[in-house]
Amino acid sequence: MLIDRFNRKITNLRISVTDRCNLNCFYCHKEGIFQRSENELTSDEIKEITTAFKELGIKKVKITGGEPLLRNDIVEIVQKIPKFDEVSMTTNGILLEKYAFDLKESGLSRVNISLDTLNGEKFKSLTGGDIEKVFSGLACAIDAGLTPIKLNMVIMKEINENEVRDMIKFIFKLNKNGINVILQLIELLKLPGLKKHYFDIGIIEREVAREANEVRIRSMQRRKQYYMDGGIIEFVRPVDNTEFCFNCNRIRVTADGKIKPCLLRNDNLVDIRGVKGKELRNRIMKAINLREPYFKGPCDV
Repeated sequence: MLIDRFNRKITNLRISVTDRCNLNCFYCHKEGIFQRSENELTSDEIKEITTAFKELGIKKVKITGGEPLLRNDIVEIVQKIPKFDEVSMTTNGILLEKYAFDLKESGLSRVNISLDTLNGEKFKSLTGGDIEKVFSGLACAIDAGLTPIKLNMVIMKEINENEVRDMIKFIFKLNKNGINVILQLIELLKLPGLKKHYFDIGIIEREVAREANEVRIRSMQRRKQYYMDGGIIEFVRPVDNTEFCFNCNRIRVTADGKIKPCLLRNDNLVDIRGVKGKELRNRIMKAINLREPYFKGPCDV
């Protein structure tokens, strides 16, 4: 098992397979990498890296981007990743109708789909994309069994904070035959130029808490899930949150093959491209030892 010097167990790997995207969301955190790489990891390199992490105790893998479905070999990538407790993917859903069934057959467990509004015009202004393609991809993902799907809704002040109720109703309708979709409400990171759009989602969480039948706390970042009659609402609150950081169990790999110990830092990357075997494992351990909570607060060590 991988444990960092702050006694945090690392069980989840996020691996970016491309920095490219077919949408242009102004608020995207780009997995913390804002300079596009032209030299993406090959499917064999992804297999080598994920296998090493599995041998060291990683339990779950999430394939990210950019937009992973822009890789022409995305199905091959999923096929080559070794068997974990879960292999999932975050996608904007635009190309999901094309790939959903092949991805499921190749070993993908489930997907997260980014959807910040149900309004087609607003979606286009926020992302430049066609919301109908997302709806089609969502339907195909449900039919293919890539569930439970998480709908990722980033909450933004004066943009969509008043649409949460509509989104809750939307997932309740999708869940009429059982819970296939979980709504994940995400706090906007205060990246440069975004502070004016920051909205304290604690306001929404308190409203949801009053209506929930049950609340569960996940081990990952102490996220709270509220169980309601029509579905599950999960809150992701990373901003200025020491509890979030001190319960982080993730490690990241960039699209060009660097381990990224923290989403919000780029001064401690560890290059693992082109290395194998013992040296690869040594560099993974080096990256683990570089991990530290970004927000420490009174718990500073």
